[in-house]
Amino acid sequence: MSSWQGGPSWGPGDNGTPGDSGTPDWAALAEASAARARRKRWLMIGGGVLATAVVGAIVATAVVTTGGKSDSAGSASKLPAPADLPEDTSAPAPSFSSVAPPPPPDPKEYISSADKDKAPITVDGFFPGEKLAMGERVHLKGATARTTDCATGTQGALGAVLTNNGCEQLIRATYRKDGVAVTVGIAVFDTEARAKKTVDQASGGLASLSGAGVPTFCRGGTVCRRTTNSYGRYAYFTVGGFTDGTRVTAQDKNVFAVGDDLTNFVFRQIRHRGQVQASEAAEAGE
Repeated sequence: MSSWQGGPSWGPGDNGTPGDSGTPDWAALAEASAARARRKRWLMIGGGVLATAVVGAIVATAVVTTGGKSDSAGSASKLPAPADLPEDTSAPAPSFSSVAPPPPPDPKEYISSADKDKAPITVDGFFPGEKLAMGERVHLKGATARTTDCATGTQGALGAVLTNNGCEQLIRATYRKDGVAVTVGIAVFDTEARAKKTVDQASGGLASLSGAGVPTFCRGGTVCRRTTNSYGRYAYFTVGGFTDGTRVTAQDKNVFAVGDDLTNFVFRQIRHRGQVQASEAAEAGE
């Protein structure tokens, strides 16, 4: 009985079948491997090209059919335009000053001295119109007066006080409401210090001003209410009472109400005068 001895052998002429030679053909094997690699690479490249073509076709179809118009160039016009860019990007960036702007002028400065208080001083400027409304109370304007001889518009010692402190002019106006009349007067000085000194030295009082529907009141020793104040270079006074000559008591709130309204009104008018001039100076860059 015969027996098989030794392992299988491979020969170059047998193409993978057992043969008599024991040495592989390395060159043939390398060439076969390279051929398989080339076929695989070409298959991958071809597949990529095909995929790209398919995606491009889908995108093109989507662009053409957007808006329901497959052949209209108007669809492209609906696309957002590119942002406008500045033609010259070399322009310098804006710069900001580190110096703080000056504060606005103080209105009080413009009514504290004749050097800055240059606006005209008139009766209508301080007491405009024919009536004065303060809240729900309406006061009718009566007679008005303006004089550079301040003492002529006073009673008692107030005239001498005004004159000694350099009063330049005195403006008066009377208002009435429900049997009550009040005269308010504004004395003008060169400086705030003179106005304050006048208030500190005040004695006597303002003379009431009758006429234009208001009879004589607060004269001949009749007890009336008097007030004295100042703001800036202006000192202002009131004298108020009943037009029938009745003496005023602390319980007569209506007399106090009319007098307080006029005092508040004059203060606002003087302050407004300063605000207007300060605003004009700011606009002029002063």
